[in-house]
Amino acid sequence: MSEPIKSQPNERVLNALSKHDGELATCSIVWHELCYGAVRLSASKKRQAIEAYLEEAVRSSLPILPYDEEAAGWHARERARLAKRGRPPSAPDGQIAAIARVNDLVLVTANLKDFRRFQGLKVENWSR
Repeated sequence: MSEPIKSQPNERVLNALSKHDGELATCSIVWHELCYGAVRLSASKKRQAIEAYLEEAVRSSLPILPYDEEAAGWHARERARLAKRGRPPSAPDGQIAAIARVNDLVLVTANLKDFRRFQGLKVENWSR
């Protein structure tokens, strides 16, 4: 979600975003991270541009999926499974994975390492 506002965005990611226009969604956890990043910036044109992008290109045009009861249950089971293996996920990664999994979505991330270990989760990296 943040690629289009980077100073040097990855063309592959931009092309994939364009190709999948109308098929995209994000989740409440990612929305939080994006908003948190923006509000941590001091008042500036950069912050204003990021906030405008978040409002116009993300919130108003993409579904923002919640971390709900079904996602919480899936997350609990996966967290326990991974913890038994000595590899518990971070809470936000687990929540993001859960939302994608229970909605039968592909999770797009450059962080394949942390997300590939979730059972039954489809993961893609559009930056390569």
